[in-house]
Amino acid sequence: MHSLAWWPTLLVLAVATFTDLRSRRVPNWLVLPFLLAGIVISPWRHDWEGNSHSFGWHGLGPIGWHGVGQCFAGMGLGLLLYGIPFFMGWTGGGDVKLCAAIGAWIGPAQFIFSIIDTAIAGGIMVLCWVVYRKFLGKLLLSAGDLIVNRKRIGMEREPEAPLNDLMKRHMPYVPAIAVGTLLSFFAC
Repeated sequence: MHSLAWWPTLLVLAVATFTDLRSRRVPNWLVLPFLLAGIVISPWRHDWEGNSHSFGWHGLGPIGWHGVGQCFAGMGLGLLLYGIPFFMGWTGGGDVKLCAAIGAWIGPAQFIFSIIDTAIAGGIMVLCWVVYRKFLGKLLLSAGDLIVNRKRIGMEREPEAPLNDLMKRHMPYVPAIAVGTLLSFFAC
């Protein structure tokens, strides 16, 4: 963990995880100041790849445009990659804003590791959630029915969506984002 971005990120992720588990919401009062702080300090960030200096807080150090570019590239990547699931109805707007803010703090290179780790953590969480909610049997039966019925009726007719009730249930995703982001600090 060579970056000093881990401690504010850890703090925000802890609060966001708590609020997401409790109310299924990520509050703007938490995410927007975190995003703004990431943007404001980015010119003085000298800990990203491409700069050999440490975090430039010593008298605020020289302003580096590399830090600003890394900040906005990470933020843009977060908006893009989490905005797509938002527009498809798979995630909430708070998750998108949180990921944009995380991207602003950790930059695009580390954000890629974060996305991969988040996907793995999210997949494990979904499997645990399905087992805990006792949906596993229904999920396997529905998948089997879908395969068998496709063979029997052919591809002409649209099969009835067997998992509509399962898809209506929402799982908080910020814990997966938190785990993935924290693991990314060890990968970079």
